[in-house]
Parts: sequence; structure tokens; C-alpha cells
Amino acid sequence: MLAGMNLNLAGQSIAVFGAARGIGRAIADGFVAEGCSVRGFDRESGADFITTGDVTSYEAVKAFAAGFEAVDHVVFCVGIGSGKFGFPFWNLEPSDWARVLEVNLVGAVNVAHAFAPRLIERGTGSILFLVSVAGQVGSQTDPPYSASKAALINFTQCAAKDLGPHNIRVNALAPGMVKTELNQSIWAAGQKKLPEAQRQSFDDWAAEKIKKVSHLGRWQMPEEYAVMATFLASDHAKNITGQTINIDGGQVMHS
Repeated sequence: MLAGMNLNLAGQSIAVFGAARGIGRAIADGFVAEGCSVRGFDRESGADFITTGDVTSYEAVKAFAAGFEAVDHVVFCVGIGSGKFGFPFWNLEPSDWARVLEVNLVGAVNVAHAFAPRLIERGTGSILFLVSVAGQVGSQTDPPYSASKAALINFTQCAAKDLGPHNIRVNALAPGMVKTELNQSIWAAGQKKLPEAQRQSFDDWAAEKIKKVSHLGRWQMPEEYAVMATFLASDHAKNITGQTINIDGGQVMHS
């Protein structure tokens, strides 16, 4: 996947949560292309290498972890929104927050708890959490989603500090504007709030938003995250931990 760079991942065992579609599926395919053994976990199947389950069930996640003879790297690529347009935040009800936090944050914590002992046993490996630029800028589009991803960025740092002495690295990867079902759901929720005459097609809305937020002015593609995920799992990234890496077309720039 990276010209002139051997990632030396062949034969390693990878767990990918959210592997049925979108970025998660691209990451799973990326590890397969590197010669890895990949097992996925998702609320829907979509492929024979995927176990169906809910990340909010710690018992289900633990059972999945127990099915690995050994595991080298874990990727958490799960995220849901509230399904509502959250600007201003009182457009939502407090009850709209619980499921988003449970899936996006507690689900990630379940995965970390279930797999950390397996990784510590081996004394090597990595965990990668997919977060979002929304977790870095206080996005008003969907406050529960934004807050959950901000919390996951913080947990990434906590986990990196705890697992570092065991030679296990923990990082976060933050997408910007990617053509996924989640982005389409954000568009749909926003359109419902507009008078019919002001509503836009998804393509028109996306083109306008990309021009506004992305300095490179283009979509990010799921395959780009697969390239970074495999690199971060490799020995080339052996000194990278506790970091949030953006692939966002310049959407978030920290001065």
C-alpha cells in the first residue's frame, strides 16, 4: 500500500470493529492486502469474516476477544450520530445523548477493556480509535456526536499512558469529510429543518460544505484511512502513541 515501504505486517492478527462498511471495511481490506488475518465485529454482517454484535454489550465484546488465539492490533471504527440537527443544542433533548455516548465512547471503552489484557500478554501491539474532526472543534451540527468523539480523543491519551509501559501504542485517527452513510444522515437531518425551497440535494450540500471547510476542497476517501491505519500498526510507527492524526483536507489546523 505504501510504495517502497515494507510494513512487515504479514501474518499478524487484527480485530476491526465496524468492519462491515465505510471506513471500517476499507481498513479491514487494507490489513488483508498486507497479508494479515482480519476478524471483524459489526452490528450487521456484510461478510463472512464479521461477527455480528453490539459494541455496547461488554459481554459480547469479551466473547469476541476470547475467540482470538492471539491478537496484534485492534481498530475501533464505530460511530453513530443522534439523527437530529443539533444547532442550537437545545434542538435536541437530553435523552438524545445517551445512545450516542454509549456507542461511541462506552463501546470504545468496552473494546479497550476486553483486548488490553490480550495485548499486555504479548507485550506488543496497538489500538487505534477512529474519532472525528468534530471532536476537536466543538461541531454544532450534532453536539452528542462531537462530545463523544472529544471524550474518545481524551481516552486515547489515557490509554496510551497506561499501556505504553507494556509496549502497546494507542492512537486516534480523525476523518473530515468522507462519503459515508453517517455524512448522509447529517445532511438528511439538516434538510428537515429547512423550508422546502431551501433544501439541497446531498451532492449540492456536500460540494458547498467541502468548499467551506476543506482547504484542499475535496472529499477524503475511506482508503486513505486504511493506508494510515496499517502504517500506524507497523514498526515504522513504533514511537507514535497518544496522538490524534487528522486526514481532513486541512479542515482542522492547530496554530
